[in-house]
Amino acid sequence: MARMIELDWPDFGTPDLPPVLTLAELRTRLAALRAAGKAAGYDALLVYGDREHAANLHWLTGFDPRFEEAFLVVTPGEALLVAGNECLPYTGISPLVASGEIRVGHCASLSLPSQPRGSRRVQDWLSDAVPKGASVGAIGWKWFDETEVEAPETALDLPAFIADPLRRIVGRVENATALMMHPGHGLRARVDAAEIARLEFANHMAASALTRMVFAFRDGMSDFEAFQAASVGGLPLGCHPTFATGARAAQGLCGPTGEVLRKGAQISFNLCHWGSNICRAGWLAESAADLPVPAQDYLEIFAGPYVEAMSLWCAMMRPGVSGGEVWAAMQKALPFDTFALFLNPGHLIGLDEWMSSPIYEGSHEPLASGMALQMDVIPGHPVYGSTRMEDGYVIADAGLRADLAARFPAVAARCAQRAAFMRGVLGMKVPEELLPLADTCGIVAPWLLAPRKVIAC
Repeated sequence: MARMIELDWPDFGTPDLPPVLTLAELRTRLAALRAAGKAAGYDALLVYGDREHAANLHWLTGFDPRFEEAFLVVTPGEALLVAGNECLPYTGISPLVASGEIRVGHCASLSLPSQPRGSRRVQDWLSDAVPKGASVGAIGWKWFDETEVEAPETALDLPAFIADPLRRIVGRVENATALMMHPGHGLRARVDAAEIARLEFANHMAASALTRMVFAFRDGMSDFEAFQAASVGGLPLGCHPTFATGARAAQGLCGPTGEVLRKGAQISFNLCHWGSNICRAGWLAESAADLPVPAQDYLEIFAGPYVEAMSLWCAMMRPGVSGGEVWAAMQKALPFDTFALFLNPGHLIGLDEWMSSPIYEGSHEPLASGMALQMDVIPGHPVYGSTRMEDGYVIADAGLRADLAARFPAVAARCAQRAAFMRGVLGMKVPEELLPLADTCGIVAPWLLAPRKVIAC
């Protein structure tokens, strides 16, 4: 049975700057892509990216397109990165470009409307880079199944101005996005010690900003004032910040609009950097007495059982547990009639806020060491509103934990401190294989005008 305790939110220290992405890491990743493409029967791969869907391209190169589109053509012999007007000089941020191991091409068609044109066309670059008759795999940001389209293997998530000339050159192009993003075998679906250190830094930055914002909440302030109190640190955003209260409470994805924080109102909010998304939801209240009368048992009926379920979620985050087992356990612990869970109760996270998920109904995908997971279990109720304990974690077996401790001992120590806090103070069932990445992990403050009152198991 959940209970209320009062405490200061933990602060386990500020991480050092995370390790930079090295040339050696990127060489290994590009080689892994070539091997995966060859094993899948492809002669060439085209990796697409834009501002919203930059994660695959960045993972391979260290470059992410901004304002524009870009694509990378990878064959056994070379790699060509094609960028638009404004991104062309920015491609130099890639160690592979700087070393000359990725060739760069300029295509103004990838630029914004009305900017200067006159460069080589998309078709010209593709004709040079992709052999005629080659078997090509296209990597965008999603793949499809038979319930969505008639021919999933040829359903491309590329802009037509790239897909059409590519098809004219080679004939058949297949969707190969799963090579990068599939939860079971995707190249990006596992992280190593260096990536854990980067993820921890991003989670710390987002969690610290969200904590500052929460402790600044006051009845009568505007949502702009509340968000300003976060003092966001400047890392790239993985998705738009959200802030929903008052008339916007049901519009969970909206940002600040000028709504005023009022005691007795529902609220939800998040801050998301690349590799992290810290989100909370609850009530602008100091106690249950501030809630509408029908919702005054929120703690007993809704928020308390949710925290107990999240303790169970943590307990299941071990290598070998199937995603279907987690899905079924969450459905049982949080019955749909009350909690209305609709999306996957947990998913993989990378530079993109949602990569994919091994957790879905009937899933036989096993959880695995190296999975970076978002505890993203979103309940909703017409009377009780919502609650949330959304933070980042990594599943790590003994070998990965030992590697992390050897290479980044301070990161490993902070993760261990967070896990001990969740177990010892909050009463949550956190196995040794689960590394909490943020100081907010485990914290649910149902009354957000009294944030030191938190729920424990």
